[in-house]
This record gives sequence, C-alpha cells and structure tokens, in this order.
Amino acid sequence: MTSIQFTETKYMLTVNEASKMLNVSIHTVYRLIEQNKLKCKKMSVRKTMIPAEEIERYINEH
Repeated sequence: MTSIQFTETKYMLTVNEASKMLNVSIHTVYRLIEQNKLKCKKMSVRKTMIPAEEIERYINEH
C-alpha cells in the first residue's frame, strides 16, 4: 500500500527512490534496467529517472 500512495504523488522516481520502494540496492535497480525488467528515462549522463508506473508494474509482476 505504501508504494501506491507514494507513486500517486510522484510520476518519476530517482534510482535511489526506486530502490527504497522495491527494498533492493541501487545496484540491483541498475541491473534490472540493464536486463530490461525496468524501463527508465535518461535525463542526462548522471541522472536516470524511472516512471512510477514501471515500479508498480514490476511489483505486480513479482
């Protein structure tokens, strides 16, 4: 329930925020992105954002 409330207020999440929501490390989030299990948007070389709906989709699938 907490993740749904969090994503209702925010549309894009940082990798750090996504890792906290998924209860995994930041490195695991990057691994999920590399494996195409999470879609992301590269805002710049140093900033990766993940749509909140991607987090919800991943949680529902797993």
